[in-house]
Amino acid sequence: MIVGDVRVRRARLLVVVAAVAACSAILWLSRSYTFYFDEWSFILTAQDWTWLTYLEPHNQHPVMATRAIYAVLLSTVGLRSYAPYMAVLLLLHATSALLLFELMRRRAGDVIALACAAMLLVLGAGWESLLWALQIAYNGSVACGLGLLFAIEGTPGRGRLAIAAILAAASMTFSAIGLFFVIVAGAWLILARTPRRDLFWFAPAALAFGTWYLVLGRHGTPMVPPPTAANVLLLPEYMAWGLAGSVAGLIGVTGSASFVVLALALAAVGFSWWREHPDPLSASAAVGLVAFYGFTDLTRAQLGVEQAASGRYVYVGAVLWLILLAAPARRLPWRGIWRPALIACLFLACFNSSVLLVEYATAKTQLMAREVADLQALAAVRTDPCLNPAGAVDVLVMPYVMSPALYYRAIDRYGDPSAGLPVTDQTDFARARLNLVSNGCR
Repeated sequence: MIVGDVRVRRARLLVVVAAVAACSAILWLSRSYTFYFDEWSFILTAQDWTWLTYLEPHNQHPVMATRAIYAVLLSTVGLRSYAPYMAVLLLLHATSALLLFELMRRRAGDVIALACAAMLLVLGAGWESLLWALQIAYNGSVACGLGLLFAIEGTPGRGRLAIAAILAAASMTFSAIGLFFVIVAGAWLILARTPRRDLFWFAPAALAFGTWYLVLGRHGTPMVPPPTAANVLLLPEYMAWGLAGSVAGLIGVTGSASFVVLALALAAVGFSWWREHPDPLSASAAVGLVAFYGFTDLTRAQLGVEQAASGRYVYVGAVLWLILLAAPARRLPWRGIWRPALIACLFLACFNSSVLLVEYATAKTQLMAREVADLQALAAVRTDPCLNPAGAVDVLVMPYVMSPALYYRAIDRYGDPSAGLPVTDQTDFARARLNLVSNGCR
């Protein structure tokens, strides 16, 4: 017997329970978090948003759906609690795990599907997509993208193709990550030799994305430093870092050791494809991985090749790697010592990832303490006659808060996220106050 033939009773229920447990734990780990970095660019300008604002790019990404979610949350719960924002993020994360389970269950069996869902749920190396609410953008694209792949699984009829087309468009309204799931879906349909007319269902979404990019997307806030032609020369190294970081992240391995994991993963895939013609979905996932890191290299490699293994990219790459590795994994033996050995490997992988996630969550908790001190400093100097109208509270932690007046306008409308909290970081509080007052005023 092989792993792909094993059936697990109530497997779907197990995934649901695991998703609830994992997301509840992450929500508890993030209980002291507040709004961070790019989120302030949304918050400070939200009162001025028009319908055109929703079409504007954020870091060259279409974020219509992401802006809409923030608009709803700001208008309802405001800034008084970060938990609702994290709850939306984790709901999308749990949805991705469930959809990945359903997709892999049909392709590789219950055991592999459970393993894929478990590794994604506690993906510590993908910490940005689990601990930062702004990653609703990427998580939303991944969830809709997996829904798209699930919809076209098998021999899709018109109804399922219509649903897939809607999900393709929805995925690209969260972020440009949706484009790569459309590429995977298109490659899958081509390799599976489905009627070519099925591809036309995705033409409206692709055309809309292309039009948006030409009209608005390419005119967004420029990268600093901007991409150059030299990025092409960095492609092999950048892609190696990205592929290694995302596959090694599945078992909680980071840094240079990830290249050893990459070599093993490529060997497993290569051996599997040598023995048997590659499954169309697996081959399509490989196409998606190359397209994802290749395109990201052209726009981000100037920031450093190691940036390819950042948490938000690891999350996307890990999903595609899980799809790619499911085929060789399903052929593993499920008898004798193989059974406990494989279960032990899965446990160790999830445990290692969980430990890594806790480490990242702890580090971010300390960073959030510094940011809360900055917010408290802003509140403390609001009526100070020496307040500098152009004072930057903390260019490292809060680079988007460059105007105290805009900050005060936002908290007057949505609430003060630091209200009622004691000052626990006196050093950062004092430093932030000093940054906010004019030199020589006293």
